[in-house]
Amino acid sequence: MEMDEDANIFLIGPMGSGKTTIGRQLARALGKTFVDSDHEIEARTGADIPWIFDLEGEAGFRRREAALIDELTRRRGIVLATGGGAVLSEANRRHLAARGIVIYLHASVDQQLRRTARDRHRPLLQSGDRRATLESLLARRDPLYREIANIVVDTDNRSVRNTVNQILKRLQQLPEESARPSSP
Repeated sequence: MEMDEDANIFLIGPMGSGKTTIGRQLARALGKTFVDSDHEIEARTGADIPWIFDLEGEAGFRRREAALIDELTRRRGIVLATGGGAVLSEANRRHLAARGIVIYLHASVDQQLRRTARDRHRPLLQSGDRRATLESLLARRDPLYREIANIVVDTDNRSVRNTVNQILKRLQQLPEESARPSSP
C-alpha cells in the first residue's frame, strides 16, 4: 500500500517514549516534515517549557499547547510529536484522531526513568519521587492514549531503527486493521 503523501502521522505517548527521536526518523523515511509541538511552543514564545510552567502554570502551558495542536493538525503531510500531556485535552484528542493517523509510543515507567534520568527540562519531574510521578501520569494518560491510537507500539528495549521499521510495517497494514483498536 502506498501511503498518501498528504497524510499526517501524530505521535503520542509519555515523556521518554521516544516521540521526538522516532518522529524525526519516521518523517525522514516517509519524506514528510517533522514537527515537535513542545519545540514549536518554545520557538514561538522564545521561552523554554519549564519557564512557561513557572510563569503560567500547567494550565497556561496547556492553553498554548491546545491552540498549537489545533493549528498544526490542520497542516498536511507532517509527522507531529506531541507533548506527553497533550491527550489530557478532549479537543486535542478530537483533533488528533480526526486529522491523521495516531501512533501511541508506549514506554514502561522503568524505560521512562532511564530515558529521563539526566533530563532537567521536564517540569513535572522536577520535584518529588520521579517513579511515583511517572506511574501516576501513565495511569491517568494511558487510557487516553489508547482511546485515540490507530497503532500502539511498545518502545521498551528497542532501537530507534527497529521501532521506525515496525511503525512503517504497521502503517502498511492499516487498511486491513480496524480504524480504531477495539481493546482498551
